Amino acid sequence: MDTTKTIKSALISVFSKEGLEPIVRLLNDQNVTLYSTGGTEDFIKSLGIPVVAVEDVTSYPSILGGRVKTLHPKVFGGILNRQDNESDVQQMKEFDIPQIDLVIVDLYPFEKTVASGASESDIIEKIDIGGISLIRAAAKNFKDTAIVASVDEYSLLLDMITNNNGATTLAERKLLATKAFHVSSHYDTAIFNYFNTDETVYKESIADGQVLRYGENPHQKGFFFGDFEAMFNKIHGKELSYNNLLDVDAAVNLINEFKNDGPTFAILKHNNACGLASRSTISEAYVAALACDPTSAFGGVLISNVKIDVATANEINKLFCEVVIAPEYDEEAITILQEKKNRIILVQNEVALPSKQVRTCLNGLLIQERNNITDNKEDLRTVTLTSPTEQEIEDLIFASKVCKNTKSNTIVFAKNGTLISSGTGQTSRVDALLQAIEKARVFGFDLTGTSMASDAFFPFPDCVEIAKNAGITAVIQPGGSIKDELSINYCNENKLAMVFTGTRHFKH
Repeated sequence: MDTTKTIKSALISVFSKEGLEPIVRLLNDQNVTLYSTGGTEDFIKSLGIPVVAVEDVTSYPSILGGRVKTLHPKVFGGILNRQDNESDVQQMKEFDIPQIDLVIVDLYPFEKTVASGASESDIIEKIDIGGISLIRAAAKNFKDTAIVASVDEYSLLLDMITNNNGATTLAERKLLATKAFHVSSHYDTAIFNYFNTDETVYKESIADGQVLRYGENPHQKGFFFGDFEAMFNKIHGKELSYNNLLDVDAAVNLINEFKNDGPTFAILKHNNACGLASRSTISEAYVAALACDPTSAFGGVLISNVKIDVATANEINKLFCEVVIAPEYDEEAITILQEKKNRIILVQNEVALPSKQVRTCLNGLLIQERNNITDNKEDLRTVTLTSPTEQEIEDLIFASKVCKNTKSNTIVFAKNGTLISSGTGQTSRVDALLQAIEKARVFGFDLTGTSMASDAFFPFPDCVEIAKNAGITAVIQPGGSIKDELSINYCNENKLAMVFTGTRHFKH
């Protein structure tokens, strides 16, 4: 059976007229009967092209301020009838229902209206009823009817009816129906999320996905669903990979902790900071951050909380790195950084991050609120007889910010606004501490007078004892163990300062 259908009639009813004219002219040239309503009807008439008003078909005017225009059996019968069904064919004749072979419709801009801060009444009026019904009807009946539900498909339709002299194949109509259901489901999700207050129900729809070179490994497919261009202006370099994006995400989360601080530079590898420093200039901060662990910095992701200048760019250019991120750059700095053709250079824009974090788990999803708590001076409660100095307080806060953004179990050492070393992703807190001590030793750091942060409490005094013997003088931890007194007593006996924050910062 021939499933190719020649378009002889089309219903066109769109909110936006952009890009519509070439389609209307081509359909007219192909002797297609056009049906339309309201503003679209006026637009077609302005082109000097004949059009039949839907009201003339239904014998019913547009009512309720335009809320009801196309919701009529003669319209939906023309779209939903099955041309190979004898009963449908007879009823089309009996009720004088015109055949509609093509539907072109878009939806009221609900998401844009919400984003504009409009009133609730204005937002409600942008919930499309007729349009969404036309889309679903035509997409359901793709065996006989073609549906174009977005301006994004205009060029596809033009190609189809140009190449096939006004006809569509079953495969083409099914493709258009798939795209139409994508439009309708995305639209309904946006409306639901506007109304929804039940946090146990989760719906998400992202309209455009980006195909990545591959996933975490070359044998895995990878995709990114999100608006990367809203967050960054990519001004140089190759396409970002799956792993690049994970590191960029970690870098953004970390540097956000220092958004309101002085010039701060971070270097990350495999989602963890291997270098971080705050200084009076960003160039000094970069040099200090690199000195933390120059071995791990190779091939890392670099991020600054302030403009990258020429001096910093010259220093960065000595290192092989995958990605450089900053809120802005000196023009000459960009020229310098572009000398490495594959180096990715990103300008970070001010964009709010999602309030919820989502990850797959078993046969479902885990969803949690973003960890928006950053420990600060007001949160600290000194629990030892020895109080931290002002410098130690600054270093404790600095270390805590890094700790929050490092894989658990973690221990972080900091001194004079510099990450000295960290123990990351260990199965015990003692292992994390010993790893941090060893890394500091390898890179020649003296831990005397250093401050230490832990992402969770100490159930035993072993960690503070090891830390004291390594030269640590101040400790920050959330507290909350039933054996807190064991660690506190050891610190008191050995003149260590220890503060509790009351907030745990696990990161798995």
